Amino acid sequence: MSMQDQAQAEIEAEMKAVGSTTQPLQQNQSTLPPKAEIDVQHVILVLSGKGGVGKSTVAVNLATALANHGRRVGLLDLDFHGPSIPKMLGIESRVPTVSADGIEPVRVTGNLAAMSIGFLLSSPDAPVIWRGPVKMGVIRQFLAEVNWGTLDYLVVDLPPGTGDEALTIAQLAPNLRGAVIVTTPQDVAVLDAVKAVKFIQQLDIPVLGIIENMSGLVCPQCGGTVDMFGRGGGRKAAGDHGVPYLGAIPLDPEMMRSGDQGRPYILQQADSPTWRAVDGVMENLVAEVES
Repeated sequence: MSMQDQAQAEIEAEMKAVGSTTQPLQQNQSTLPPKAEIDVQHVILVLSGKGGVGKSTVAVNLATALANHGRRVGLLDLDFHGPSIPKMLGIESRVPTVSADGIEPVRVTGNLAAMSIGFLLSSPDAPVIWRGPVKMGVIRQFLAEVNWGTLDYLVVDLPPGTGDEALTIAQLAPNLRGAVIVTTPQDVAVLDAVKAVKFIQQLDIPVLGIIENMSGLVCPQCGGTVDMFGRGGGRKAAGDHGVPYLGAIPLDPEMMRSGDQGRPYILQQADSPTWRAVDGVMENLVAEVES
């Protein structure tokens, strides 16, 4: 049986097992599902209120930066309907294997591993058409049945919004250190980012901070910055709601190219304002997590 067939069979079995879970989960310790058994010190959620703000780019560069600092890191892609992590890491042709210890995540480096539904699709453009109970079952599998080993960090890339995936990982993940909210500067994006902040706070999860992405366009000719989407919306939202502000990352064509080429931007040469901004944001986040 192929990895895809086995995964599908397990998903169908999981769907039957959780098929009756159609009512909202009550926030009562006696009814919450048990935490997944995974050896991890810190779980970090990366989410946004709106799509298209660069959330997956932040997740990939955060995981890579942590791994470059010697941490043992897992990167879990829970954006089932738009799994971009395999492409952004340049490992989209890889397929997880099954061993006696469970499903083996795809190794990116010696201390960075990734898992995504994108590895299991029949083709890169195959849609994932699932309802909530199926997603819950797969999230449980990706946590408990993937052989992550011992991790310092598990970085979780969530889909936009505040739906099933975010609720389920909040209930199942052990040692949940907190959440990072990614936004762009304009009001329409910040409004939804604030909803994400309040969602996380209602779940009693720490908000590690807000990152303002696409904060000005870096001109490839002169190196100057143009405020395409405004500036300062993320900083203001952080101040208004009493959460840390982790910094701003410019909109840079090189950032886009690095994602398309499957090479995280943080691995590029440290000779640009954008690289220094990305590195500064990652350093602020690590300091927030490990303080």
